[in-house]
Amino acid sequence: MENLVYIALFAPFASSMFAALFGMSPRQTFVGIVASSLLFISFVASAILAYHVYSTGTSIHVTMMEWISAGDLTIPFGFLVDQVSVTMMTVVTLVSTVVHIYSIGYMDHDKSFNRFFSYLSAFVFSMMILVMSDNFAGLFIGWEGVGVCSWLLIGFWYHKEDVTREENPSISPSWAANEAFIVNRIADLGMLVGIFIIYWNVGSLQYDVVFADLPNLSSSVLNAAALALFIGAMGKSAQFPLHTWLTDAMEGPTPVSALIHAATMVTAGVFLVIRANPIFSMTPEVSFFIAALGTFVAFFAASMALVNRDLKRIIAFSTLSQLGYMFAAAGLGAYWIALFHLAAHAFFKALLFLGAGNVMHAMDDELDIFKMGGLKKAMKWTYIYMGLASLALAGIPVFAGFFSKDAIIETAFNEGTYVLWAILVITAGMTAFYSFRQVFLTFHGDERYKEAGIHPHEMYKFVLIAMSPLAVLAVIAGFFMGGFQEFVTKLLPNYEMSHHTHELIWYLTAIVLVFAIGGIWLAYKKYAKGLKRDEKLENSFVYKLLANQYYIPNFYEAFITKPYAMISEMMWKNVDMKIVDATVDGIAKLIYKSGDGSRKMQTGNLSNYLNWMAIGAVLLLVVAALSAMLG
Repeated sequence: MENLVYIALFAPFASSMFAALFGMSPRQTFVGIVASSLLFISFVASAILAYHVYSTGTSIHVTMMEWISAGDLTIPFGFLVDQVSVTMMTVVTLVSTVVHIYSIGYMDHDKSFNRFFSYLSAFVFSMMILVMSDNFAGLFIGWEGVGVCSWLLIGFWYHKEDVTREENPSISPSWAANEAFIVNRIADLGMLVGIFIIYWNVGSLQYDVVFADLPNLSSSVLNAAALALFIGAMGKSAQFPLHTWLTDAMEGPTPVSALIHAATMVTAGVFLVIRANPIFSMTPEVSFFIAALGTFVAFFAASMALVNRDLKRIIAFSTLSQLGYMFAAAGLGAYWIALFHLAAHAFFKALLFLGAGNVMHAMDDELDIFKMGGLKKAMKWTYIYMGLASLALAGIPVFAGFFSKDAIIETAFNEGTYVLWAILVITAGMTAFYSFRQVFLTFHGDERYKEAGIHPHEMYKFVLIAMSPLAVLAVIAGFFMGGFQEFVTKLLPNYEMSHHTHELIWYLTAIVLVFAIGGIWLAYKKYAKGLKRDEKLENSFVYKLLANQYYIPNFYEAFITKPYAMISEMMWKNVDMKIVDATVDGIAKLIYKSGDGSRKMQTGNLSNYLNWMAIGAVLLLVVAALSAMLG
């Protein structure tokens, strides 16, 4: 089994290195094929490891080598395959394999095809380190790795100019990549502080040692560590107020969106809370804050998706909202439910993003759903895929999202947090509305794209076949919830609903279902027959508030970005150039002039040298005499 651990981990690394060999070469299809094959090998190894952990109930601990040894600090380069990590490994490698195969078709005409696969595989390798590490230091290495790779992937089309879209700011891929990187670096400082607190008080960063020593720590230390770790999670999982980077990251290629925002980077924050659940279980105040913030973000993001016109950004807002659901579950102590929703969400959200990529490919990169319509005739399979994914996202019965999202909402009711429950229920209705608003405006009604002379077509057949596993899992994944609970609760706390909640379960389910179906019905009535714009509504304060993301990006631009740039320019001109550079240049000029002047002493004349020696001797005698007098 140890060899399988290494195969699962290093197959993506081999994929990245292989593609990098051809990074500067013209497009080579076999690079994508080999890279995808290596990712599939990683998935197979992960699936075998998952079966082993499931059947034996034992975890696999592999120590590759001693990594850091300094004084009392010893950190091995070790990996842990248990119920939590193997779940993430399987989900990450499965979605990554599909995305790699999809990218062969999507990036078909891109001149940097080979380089793209190198970055994409490196991203997966970093994520595998993150989820497989047996200590916080190793997790942080993977954490920073996905940050660097996301910067490379979001800014992949760095040569593109700023693009202004209606109701969206003017940004470029480079700007979006820098935003994601900087916001995450700010949050990562909090995570580093949390790691330092843990080491200072425990003397180790190994998960098993840290968790075993928690009862010996004071509540103030635990609260500080939990809060600091969660700040790091807020950055990676784009929780308010560090959320703006996630939707702007849509400037990267669509396969990047499917990978980063469905199964990997943005779920890392949720994974951290689940992995460190012993810490958060002992800090109820921090945990409730996590649940409350997650609930707020779920509603907050869904409200912005209601009016957005950018196909990919609608799905990105949806991701942000679903991350809020996951944090709500984890904050309320239902860690296994949060993990199940993470896995189920990865399948139907990746399917949505890839479907959006198909639409974008067919529409000559057009993303405004107001300019689409009637695409189901030309894109039958994409319509089916996105329809299934939207049903799962809306939480309609038998689909994956129904089981996991309803369980989160029931958890809020079970904990007596009725305000959170009500907000999550309302958000479920909003989710259903915006999900089918985009489906109806994209695939139903009049063919508005004809005005731009666009002739849409379906994606390559092999791409559609590659997407099919995600479509199947979006439908059936929920039926494995019971077995999943039995599997992961051997490690995670087994959260169970109370008797009172069990008695009301059908009523609670019916309430959520009414909101979900109501949202779909409202979207159908308003958009199924075509686009009917309401100028009065679009000019209203609330609509503009939502369309402009509550003016938060404008606030950041006015009160953080511009003042920082202004201060930086002022410091550059007045401090760096006039003081620092002037001082350094002045010293350099003084040394140069003194050297230039002293060069005249080198005449080659012996009598001159004797004169200078005499002067030097006199000066030495004067200095010695003064020293004696003063001493």
